[in-house]
Parts: sequence; structure tokens; C-alpha cells
Amino acid sequence: MESRINDILNALRERDVVSVVELAVQHGVSEMTIRRDLDELAQQGVVRRVRGGALSLLLRGEEPPFSVREREAIEAKQRIGAHVASMLADGEAVVLDGGTTTLEVARAVRDRRLTVVPLALRCADELTAAPRVKLVLPGGEVRPSEQNFVGPLTEASLRALRFDTAIIGCCGLSAEHGVTAHDLPDVAVKQAAISSARRVMIVCDSGKFTRTAFGAVCPLDRLDVVVTDTGIPRDQSDALTAAGVAVHAV
Repeated sequence: MESRINDILNALRERDVVSVVELAVQHGVSEMTIRRDLDELAQQGVVRRVRGGALSLLLRGEEPPFSVREREAIEAKQRIGAHVASMLADGEAVVLDGGTTTLEVARAVRDRRLTVVPLALRCADELTAAPRVKLVLPGGEVRPSEQNFVGPLTEASLRALRFDTAIIGCCGLSAEHGVTAHDLPDVAVKQAAISSARRVMIVCDSGKFTRTAFGAVCPLDRLDVVVTDTGIPRDQSDALTAAGVAVHAV
């Protein structure tokens, strides 16, 4: 089901209308199964059901809802989270960005001895009961849809701290445009986190390499490590390596 939903979401990004009949044939399932998938996406605000299919409500200038993104590339994000955890040394001070991939990182480091400043309430919730994690919350407003901390208070708190590693999520990553994100207040927070860290690590599934979001976070040469999955396009991997970035495809 995860793969089918991902394929439907990709189809919705490419065209405005999808057909129940075409999707059923493509995936080898019944039309009733596709209707249930589309009904679920409609409840999440991703589509509007129309006769014989659905109309995409995904806005080109905005990211899909968290509940939708959380279901995309689940296994890849879990592998990324586990790999990132293996790259952190006990005792590190880490700033952990918000997002669906960084949420898997939070889950993977619950038993580690770390100081963590999470930039989203979802990540903070995962670490609240972690016995060996020293949890430090930033100030600032909470962006309701994402539950990320944003605003001048968040940025100021990050500038007042120094981190061994910044683990940053993104909405898009490319050789041409670098790291990008949809929400401009979130861009500013990411930049503050990056400027306060010795090592900058981007975590994202390979689907992000086909996208460029509205706000520019930083160029490739500001990065130290990118952890992604094996679907990363070869040209993008080569461009990252040429920029001095270590690429871990897991």
C-alpha cells in the first residue's frame, strides 16, 4: 500500500487529474481499492474527488501536508535514521531539524548519550523519555501544521549555542540550487542552525533531488555530509562529491 500511495502522490505532482480506472490497471488492484486510497487522500486535503478519479490539490509553491509526507519512502527514511545514529559519537551536541526524515533520526537516537536541541515538537516528543538524551528546547513560535519552532526567538537561541552536528531536513536538494525549503521562516531557522554547527548533515530521501523549493537555504559547499537512499541520481551524487560533500546512500 505504501508504494501505491507514493505512486499516486507522484502522479498527482505531475498532472492535475488522476483516473481510478488507470490507477487500478497500473497497480493491478481493484477500482474499489483505488477509490479507498483517493478517499483517504481527500480526507488529508491532498485531492478533491471527482467523477471517475480525483483532482490534485497539491500546491506547487507549498509542501504536501506532514501526514502525507510521513507515508512516503518510509523504509528509506528509517534506514537513513539508523545510519545517521551510527555516525554520531556519544556526548555530541546535536541540533535536529523538523521533518519526516529527521523524525526517524529522533527515533533512532533515543538510546544514545547526546545533547539534542530539536527544532520540532514531534522530535521533542520522541526524545522526552529518552533516558540518556539531554533535551534542550529552543524558544520561539510553533508552526501549527509542521509543529516546527520558527521566528526570531528560535533563531536567537540557535545563534547563542554551538553544536557538533546540525542534522537538517530539506524540501529540495540539487547541484544547481543547493538546499531549498518551502517555508521562509523555516529557511531562516535552518540557516541559524547551520551557522552554529561544526558539521552540517543533510538527511533526505532521494525524491528530494527532483525538487526545488521556494526558499534557498545554502549552497552545496556549505554541507559536509548528505545521507540519502540508493535512489539518488548519479549526476547529483557526482556533483555533491565534487563539492567536497560525503554522500552516504543507504
